[in-house]
Amino acid sequence: MANYDRLTSLDASFLRLERLETPMHVGALSVFDGVGLVDADGRFRINDVIDLVQSRLHLIPRFRKIIQSVPLDAAEPIWVDDARFDIGYHVRLTALPTPGSRDQLLALFERIQSQLLDRSRPLWELWFVEGLEDGHIALIQKTHHALVDGVSGVDVATVLFDFSPRTTVVEAPDWQPQPAPNPARLLIDSVQNTLASPRGAINAARRAVEVPVRAVNQVSELVRSISSMATGGVMAPRTSLNTPVVGRSRRFALVRVSLDDVKTTRRAFGGTINDVILAGVGGGLARLLEARRELTPDLVLKVFCPVSVRDDSERMALGNRISAMFVPLAVGEPDPVTRLQGVQATTDDLKEREQALGAAALLDLTQYAAPTILGLAARLLHHQPFVNLVCTNVPGPQTPLYCMGSRLIEAYPMVPLTRNLNLGVAILSYCGQLNIGLLGDRDLWPDMEVLAAGIEDSFTELTKRAHEELPATSQ
Repeated sequence: MANYDRLTSLDASFLRLERLETPMHVGALSVFDGVGLVDADGRFRINDVIDLVQSRLHLIPRFRKIIQSVPLDAAEPIWVDDARFDIGYHVRLTALPTPGSRDQLLALFERIQSQLLDRSRPLWELWFVEGLEDGHIALIQKTHHALVDGVSGVDVATVLFDFSPRTTVVEAPDWQPQPAPNPARLLIDSVQNTLASPRGAINAARRAVEVPVRAVNQVSELVRSISSMATGGVMAPRTSLNTPVVGRSRRFALVRVSLDDVKTTRRAFGGTINDVILAGVGGGLARLLEARRELTPDLVLKVFCPVSVRDDSERMALGNRISAMFVPLAVGEPDPVTRLQGVQATTDDLKEREQALGAAALLDLTQYAAPTILGLAARLLHHQPFVNLVCTNVPGPQTPLYCMGSRLIEAYPMVPLTRNLNLGVAILSYCGQLNIGLLGDRDLWPDMEVLAAGIEDSFTELTKRAHEELPATSQ
């Protein structure tokens, strides 16, 4: 029986969630200093970049694979080699008109990210952008969430880039696409695999004898998880953050925060870096909701925070290995330090009750459900009433990355929207900076700059309070 590279239920759920107005790819906007990416005549070295990327694709094999569905949705889809793989389709070059401003770059980024990835091809694209001010080169990246999560996306970046200005030459093995299985054969193998699996129907009787003790432990874990998710009430308050997404157009804003300032705040008031980030974002949300006349003293938002459960043995393994924490964020609290301490107390409590592990166990249960049932569940998630927004924090490398000798200056991540979550907040730490990407539905976010300025001011205020708290010798 064939051994297929099959999507997990979680990976496949991102395919089921996808609609024209809600593409399910993650992305990033990166800016390089330009040195090394252009030749002596100032022309971008697109052919050399294509050769570089192609020489490293064997390190991330799924970047040459497409998705093949199983007939009758009898099992999750599989990854198969793309017989017509064309690297030139995935690595592209475009240019900004003069003067090549930041606003023009953001407009291009928003337009590219609003388009669905072509499922008949491998689910990723790299757009290099020349013509920026100061001779900089930008890179717009989009990769389907079925292919990568945040942490594995960082791993992919470290494969495509180098840790020094000197480009590492990789000897790429010859690649010949393997033929895709016949659909009828795939259906038969998938059904047989389900029945033969330790989790299949054939072993149900044996599992009924062997698993009871383990099942009791898992149920206890799930009970703790569910009870922690209900902290502050199960339902999230209805706000303008949860107005249904109107169309495909997007608005993207950028915020940069010093990682040293965040560490100073943590040193002064305790907690984790992620606690400080949530408190800082909360201050920006308070500014926004106040401007929209929605802020009340008792307003507590529910924030969905993805948590990686990927260990070191799974580095460079694509797909999603994530769980989640559901964090109440008291945006109605006017004092930033009190807000931070509230986040800290809440996350300590959630960790004590192992919410993220419990949520992972909940996600693991999806492997027992038929794909057709999971498809219905994915559609229901577009109308979920439990959270107000997604905020994900991915630790990136703290040493510079390079592409053909050109240094990566800054990189801003992007997470997709779902039907009733019209704001996504993504944070990537890189070389001493927190780079925050804010994505919203363009029709619903004419005031994105209010949120961006509010977040920046919120972190500034936290840092100021931290310096007042700490003795001068410890700063």
